Amino acid sequence: MLSARSLFTEILDNDDSFRLFCSIAASGEAQGGWENGRIAALIPASHRELGPRIVRHGADEDKHGRIFNALLRKRGLDPVDVPTDTDYTMLLERQGIGLAHDKLRAEEPLTEYDIITYLAHSRVTEQRAAEQMQLLCRLFGDHPDIGRAVRMISNDEDNHLAYCHEELLRLAAAGHGRTIQRILRESALAEIRVYRDVSLAVMAHMGRLLGWPKAKSAALAAGIHTVYGYERLGGWRRMVSLRMPERLDALGGPAKPAPEFA
Repeated sequence: MLSARSLFTEILDNDDSFRLFCSIAASGEAQGGWENGRIAALIPASHRELGPRIVRHGADEDKHGRIFNALLRKRGLDPVDVPTDTDYTMLLERQGIGLAHDKLRAEEPLTEYDIITYLAHSRVTEQRAAEQMQLLCRLFGDHPDIGRAVRMISNDEDNHLAYCHEELLRLAAAGHGRTIQRILRESALAEIRVYRDVSLAVMAHMGRLLGWPKAKSAALAAGIHTVYGYERLGGWRRMVSLRMPERLDALGGPAKPAPEFA
């Protein structure tokens, strides 16, 4: 029977598919670390109090990238180049979602609108990341090789999501509610399209590496399209709601160090 557990187990048990999986994850996390680092460096004076939290966010993302690379090293594997059709962050940027990398590479301070855009974009993408890591925790939280990694990353992603909720609610109370909701909606509708396309691309690459029969690949593609249909009809709304989190000041203090993998 085709299930999430059997699918991920097949991917994790094969060196080639595991290497692609970890390479894609490490690349995306490293990109997120760079983006947050640049945002922290360019933050406007009016939001300087956010600086340490943004630095912590970036440090967490960098740590996650190191964890995925460490998992590769533990199996004696090197990272591979990430196929462009699986590059989630790049494809979102091409959709005009989040802050453009050209802006982040410049030295001009960001505006308050840029900070709202960053937080709204992060609220949407961290929802996806938190859900994915919660799934991996349910499936492999006790796995001898990747269990510690997925538990730590999942906890961090929950912190990131809580931080976005708290800061966006603060900005909404300051009079930016309509702007926040507009950007959240635009970001969510673009994200579900990009997530669908990236999921299809990843499964296609995995299918070639693992020699999946056409029927299996077709069934997985149909499942991805079904998820997109649900999200397009209304599932995206879970990505735009705001509520005060149980974890307040979730990114206060320094990032926890990455675990060592023998």
